[in-house]
Amino acid sequence: MQRLLVAILAAVDAAIAAAVGLAVLLAPLTLLWTFAFGGAADWGALWPLTGTLWQFGHGAPLSIDLSTEIVRSVGIAPEAAAFTLSVTPLALLVFTLLFAARSGTRAARAGAWPLGVGAGTATMLVIAAAVALTARIDAAHTPLALAILLPPAVYLLGAVAGAVRTVWEDGDGGLIDRVHDIVDSWGDWGPVPAAAVRGTAIAVTAVTAIGALAVALMTLLRGGDVVALFQASRVDALGATVLTLGQLAFLPTVIVWAVSWLAGPGFAVGAGTAVSPAGTQLGVVPGIPLFGLLPENTSIWMLIVILLPIGAGAFAGWAVRSRLVWEGTPLGTGPRLAIAAGIGALTAGVAAIAAVLASGSSGPGRLAETGPAPLAFALALGAEVLVGAAILLLSPRHRDELAEERTDRWRAEMAASAPAFDDRLDRPDFETSPLGATVQSDEGFRLPRRDPADPID
Repeated sequence: MQRLLVAILAAVDAAIAAAVGLAVLLAPLTLLWTFAFGGAADWGALWPLTGTLWQFGHGAPLSIDLSTEIVRSVGIAPEAAAFTLSVTPLALLVFTLLFAARSGTRAARAGAWPLGVGAGTATMLVIAAAVALTARIDAAHTPLALAILLPPAVYLLGAVAGAVRTVWEDGDGGLIDRVHDIVDSWGDWGPVPAAAVRGTAIAVTAVTAIGALAVALMTLLRGGDVVALFQASRVDALGATVLTLGQLAFLPTVIVWAVSWLAGPGFAVGAGTAVSPAGTQLGVVPGIPLFGLLPENTSIWMLIVILLPIGAGAFAGWAVRSRLVWEGTPLGTGPRLAIAAGIGALTAGVAAIAAVLASGSSGPGRLAETGPAPLAFALALGAEVLVGAAILLLSPRHRDELAEERTDRWRAEMAASAPAFDDRLDRPDFETSPLGATVQSDEGFRLPRRDPADPID
């Protein structure tokens, strides 16, 4: 594939990712404008609001500054007229990240991943700058620098991750191959980096699935409270739709909160509050229907849930160990301990980034502290995953595993000796009978041929 075509396709991918994200916001806002305001709607405010929410969805904090007229008409306290929203609705960010990883993978398979990643990131940078410069409103705005830099940074991270993963396995004839050769020269320590990254991906996926399952379970158990809060909000069908879509955008954020709860540290819904397995302490909570999922009380016995992240780490350790055995690279205690430590450390890093994005200010006053504490969450989840991974990676090797290793070694030895036997069949003093039997030529003893037409006794 020509390099120019790779760059064009990467740029188109970035443009599609940005367009889809903007369209997902623009479509419901257009319906809201149409049904709520009709012909008197101020359509000039539709695009600025869409662009601002798109920037907010990629991690840029949103500063709200309500005018005096709005404060008086709604009855809001004057001190609550200005506040910041920094708890990111992660749905848009995750979409951009995954779409960029797909684009990076395709560019890597085409053999020009640096060009593809650079073209896609540059395109996203241009789009983000255009959105940031044209979508400015006074009542809700994001910092200009963050609004321009954060969307392409998210795209760059996803594209590089997808490209490097593919190139590490397939090769690129360049920098990654040279790094791969250096790592391979480490002997028994060579498989450690790739195994640690693979185990981290499995562990993060597992704890995310467990967190999503926990949110689904709480929805079943406390769905009545959510419905009651919907009814208490006294909104019509259009308002209920807007509330539902907004909460769906925060669903990945809520999953991060759930994982933090399962890991032990929990999260806050305002200053002086705590929601964790060890106990729940809540004051007055905003009447957002999503907050109806919060548990009213917990017991110290609920700390048993930390076994779930440990189980996710054990699953990652088992998967990595099985892969190493399948590849025929059994490692000593030192490399396996390093793999377990790498899985724990990388998982802690991912947890810290997720916590930073899923925490911050969610409103005025005491709501300025919302979400999990990044340091506590990262340390707890990393330690639990480390324990689980170490249990499986450092446990004594089972006799079935040793037998499988001996079987694989025997097969390799037989495969190595097979060509020597096949060479004998190619000698001129051997020939093949019509029935496929190999017989010796006239120079030596000759087995009697059998006519295929003769009946078989």
